[in-house]
Amino acid sequence: MQGHLDIPLSREGVAQAARVAERLSGEPFDVLVSSDLRRAFQTAQRIADRTGRPVRVDARLRERNLGVLQALTRAESARRLPEVFRRYESGEADFEIPGGESQRAFFERVIGALTEIAREHPGRRVVVVSHGGVLDALYRHASGEGPEGPRAVRLLNASVNEFQYTSSGWILGRWGDVAHLTEPSLDDV
Repeated sequence: MQGHLDIPLSREGVAQAARVAERLSGEPFDVLVSSDLRRAFQTAQRIADRTGRPVRVDARLRERNLGVLQALTRAESARRLPEVFRRYESGEADFEIPGGESQRAFFERVIGALTEIAREHPGRRVVVVSHGGVLDALYRHASGEGPEGPRAVRLLNASVNEFQYTSSGWILGRWGDVAHLTEPSLDDV
């Protein structure tokens, strides 16, 4: 469970980043924004190298801070911190993980950031490189759901997901597009 851990991409992640960069080099866009965490930034940098677009870094696009659960596997979390893990897994919106943040605070942070980015670039296409939890929050928001409850959709690493921001709010376009990957892998946090 990575959360705010600033780790580099794995070997598989590097290969997937190269494939998504190749894919996006064939799609027109105007702005490239990335989480400041290394694993997202490395992906964004590969996209920048292929497209010539500079990377704008925004720390608000970080994954949820998982506090005491970070660096543990799900099995380790369940064994060492059973009550914390149970409440995390159940998706209690206002449960603040010790040393981390609540699902509601995370949701508000990322939706606020993404909405601000969209408003800064009206009529422009923006590529955002971030994390599974960020995608889950935007999916929930665009679907009219709140932050409460466990994740209901699959999140695939290096997938292309498309949303549109309008005066009425966020609209989901395509979801989980991994046509550019040979073997998609699930994002497990």
